[in-house]
Amino acid sequence: MDLTSMRQGYENKSLTKNQLNSNPLMQFELWFEEASKVETVPNAFSLATIGVSRGPTLRTVLLKSFDSKGFVFFTNYNSRKALQIEENPKVAMLFNWVELERQISICGVAEKIERTESFKYFMSRPHGSQLGAWVSDQSSVLSSREVLEKKLEKMKSKFKGAEVPLPDFWGGYRIKQQSFEFWQGC
Repeated sequence: MDLTSMRQGYENKSLTKNQLNSNPLMQFELWFEEASKVETVPNAFSLATIGVSRGPTLRTVLLKSFDSKGFVFFTNYNSRKALQIEENPKVAMLFNWVELERQISICGVAEKIERTESFKYFMSRPHGSQLGAWVSDQSSVLSSREVLEKKLEKMKSKFKGAEVPLPDFWGGYRIKQQSFEFWQGC
């Protein structure tokens, strides 16, 4: 397949130095607010990790909060990304907002957040998502969908009429930003 003729013009936007905030976190927030108005999932970002014993891995995760302390997402602590972060906490994030012809690359160091913060977010999740945290063995191969469905039914029965507790193997990471790169198609 020849893709050489696929072209994208970037004539819709412009970017000058005086349009940028000197504080990169504030600039991120401005662009995030704009992306929230036009992008389907503005908080989706690609997360790159690399462990000592594994090659680089890239996947999409969802940003759940950010502030001057960093960028927070949640996952299964037994997942490939979590194991790689444990081996090498240096990570890269990429927000690609196609409709705005923008992207932001952020490099930093990931660390687990406090359990109380994970608990607070976990309790805000829909019941099905809470059960999903118990059922999904992220990064593991399933022998069949039926196995997953049976595990879900077991968890539904176990927690029927009760609060779903935060699993020990699930929680958040905060990426402490070390660098930002802003790109605008012009």
